[in-house]
Amino acid sequence: MTVSSDVSPPAALFGTVLVANRGEIAVRIIRTLRRLGIRSAAVYSDADRDAPHAALADVAVRIGPAPAAESYLHVERLVEAARSVGADAVHPGYGFVSEHTGFADACAEAGVVFVGPPPRAIEAMGDKITAKNTVAAAGVAVVPGVSRPGLTDDDLRIAAVEIGLPVLIKPSAGGGGKGMRRVDRFDDLDDAIVSARREAAGAFGDDTLFMERFVTRPRHIEIQVLLDAHGGAVHLGERECSLQRRHQKIVEEAPSVLLTPERRAAMGEQALAAARACGYTNAGTVEFIVSGDRPDEPFFMEMNTRLQVEHPVTEMVWGLDLVEQQLRVAAGEPLGFDQDDLTPAGHAVEVRIYAEDPANGFVPSPGRIAALRLPSANEHVRVDAGVAVGQTVSPHYDPMLAKVIAHGPGRSAALAHLDAALAEIHVAGLTTNTGFLRHLLALPEVVAGDLDTDLVERRLAELTARDVDPDAAVAAALAVVEERRRSLDPTDPWGSTSGWRLGEPAWTTWRARVDGHDVVVRTRGEGRSLEAVVGDDSIDGDGDPVACVVHAANGDGAGEIDVTIDGRHWQGTATHVGAEVWLSRGGHTWRFAERHPVRTGRAGAVTVDGTLRSPMPGAVVSVNVAEGERVTEGQVLVAVEAMKMEHSLRAPFDGTVTQVSVSAGQQVDLGAALVEVSPDTGGSEGGDPA
Repeated sequence: MTVSSDVSPPAALFGTVLVANRGEIAVRIIRTLRRLGIRSAAVYSDADRDAPHAALADVAVRIGPAPAAESYLHVERLVEAARSVGADAVHPGYGFVSEHTGFADACAEAGVVFVGPPPRAIEAMGDKITAKNTVAAAGVAVVPGVSRPGLTDDDLRIAAVEIGLPVLIKPSAGGGGKGMRRVDRFDDLDDAIVSARREAAGAFGDDTLFMERFVTRPRHIEIQVLLDAHGGAVHLGERECSLQRRHQKIVEEAPSVLLTPERRAAMGEQALAAARACGYTNAGTVEFIVSGDRPDEPFFMEMNTRLQVEHPVTEMVWGLDLVEQQLRVAAGEPLGFDQDDLTPAGHAVEVRIYAEDPANGFVPSPGRIAALRLPSANEHVRVDAGVAVGQTVSPHYDPMLAKVIAHGPGRSAALAHLDAALAEIHVAGLTTNTGFLRHLLALPEVVAGDLDTDLVERRLAELTARDVDPDAAVAAALAVVEERRRSLDPTDPWGSTSGWRLGEPAWTTWRARVDGHDVVVRTRGEGRSLEAVVGDDSIDGDGDPVACVVHAANGDGAGEIDVTIDGRHWQGTATHVGAEVWLSRGGHTWRFAERHPVRTGRAGAVTVDGTLRSPMPGAVVSVNVAEGERVTEGQVLVAVEAMKMEHSLRAPFDGTVTQVSVSAGQQVDLGAALVEVSPDTGGSEGGDPA
């Protein structure tokens, strides 16, 4: 059977709980607090003053300016916020201070319950070297490698030779893929070590590294555990998190097609052994790496001492509200069930909607949300979101907008429900990964459940390919025509967008960028006597005129467009953002811009003259060249960090550095010139503008 969460809390549970987090995380926790009748308190930075999580809570407290270090990571301000609202407990969410031992200790000193594991358990599992040694002593299998404290660069070079390539360099102090580097060639080892240390230091304040053997055909399987302070302990099965990019999870599902009931039970016991080894209580996740070739040999990777981003798939399959269970354990209650009381039902799959541009190296896409339509929640679909129309997605935080989770009686049904939900999404003002996710979920390997952590990278080119859709270009142009027609003086035929002239209508030319491609759309006429032709970036365009009929088009800045283009029906959602039209259909979005933004290529953001420009607002973390220095195509020249991810910009061709415009630590805007390279005579310009 499944365990119901529809019970009222005892009076002594908690009076007020402060949620020390933001966005969809805070919204999700506040909803459970509200259902349980517990007063909720939110915290917000200046960037989140009008954010949904602050409005949803019963009370909200400002904790500082936008940078996380001065707000959401500032322990003293968080504790003071808890005191100011009379909170008797703090839920840290996931991320930020959820695995911060100092914050857990500070809560205890202030007499506030920390909704999470004991500080010493966080400490033991927070350091990945200590964690591996702790669980190994408890009989849990670990990945072969070298994991003693204080490994130097030379130690890591020697270990790579002893372990044999490929190897995985990992930070001891954190997870989430930050600071993690796979090395397949010894020539790449030194750069990988330097980059991993730098990213680990920036993300966790600790550049300690260790090294493991890279498991072939790896699958990422994690087990959800729940332990109370009275000896009660259960596992809630596994989540498959093998679809990743740069070790960041993209799709999560429960259960995994890889595990039989016997394997599931054995891994569950291994996970509980790992949790007991560090005196763990509350909800946590034990992560394993499993070779697709040897599924009976799982290796412990790490333990996340918090609630995971992907916990909703477990909730939908096992019928539990994990936040409620966290609160009950933190309040000293025993678990109200044991392993035999728990029975999974069906299959669930989750994806994360990010403000990022997959076709441009997944660079973050901060900006103002001009329009937002998320899927409708129903018995099969759950949406966890923390953003709203008009809100600005800040470069200071993670770019996740929402999570979409679908449940069905089986895996194929869950995937079908998820795909249908993603097709409803429309976001204007910033680029998202929704279309990429639909392409990924449709891959034959994904449909078949034949997964591994390298699958996305192997198929990345086709998953991120962005071709101009001529019908989308025409539809976007028609939306512009219709909006301008309504705004013009109807008594002035010469200014009409129909191209009215004596004799026959004249063509109006719209020069534009559609998803990074230069296109020209020429139109004449309007309404039910409209013609259009789509061409390349030449002034005249090419091709034969296409007969178009506008059935409906928005004239107020947002709405639907319904047209017939050369006999083909095209219906989508169009939103005007300044001189641009953001057009969506089936979850895929096209950006029709009348201006010409920076061209981009494999090197990052780079103009055709060899100037590398920042692909997003952020901070320069390293400049690796000087003026006058010779560089080769693909060489890393500068690295920029934004939204907790580091992005390397590489030389687009062989040449000489003629100008360096930035220094390490400098804040830069989107499109800011960083480094200029002059090509060698006759050199090849790799990284063609896309």
